[in-house]
Amino acid sequence: MKIEILYSDDCPNWHLTKGELESVLQELDVTAPIDLVTVKSNAAAETLRFVGSPSVRINEEDVGPGTPTDGFNLECRLYWVDGRPMGTPPRDMITRAVARAAAQSRGSASSRHAYQRQDTSSAL
Repeated sequence: MKIEILYSDDCPNWHLTKGELESVLQELDVTAPIDLVTVKSNAAAETLRFVGSPSVRINEEDVGPGTPTDGFNLECRLYWVDGRPMGTPPRDMITRAVARAAAQSRGSASSRHAYQRQDTSSAL
């Protein structure tokens, strides 16, 4: 599983997001490194399709619903929850994204394992 936190140095919220993400990983018994990606320029923001700090991506998918497809910049990001802005993605948003990716990983690992077993039995 590929996990990234993209952030700008001026953002005070990425540390909180990292702590929340680590807590979710532990709770779901998922072992995966968290890659911290510092975005230092608007050009880098454009290249990385960075919609603001902090952004969490699991397997290259942003955890936020309805992630913008343009307007990439170094601004702080707001997550709207129940009509109110938050400076970090809510825990349940992170949890859903990690759980979905973990289930997909387990499913693809099971499929590969079943395929390998099939190959082995047909070779006998």
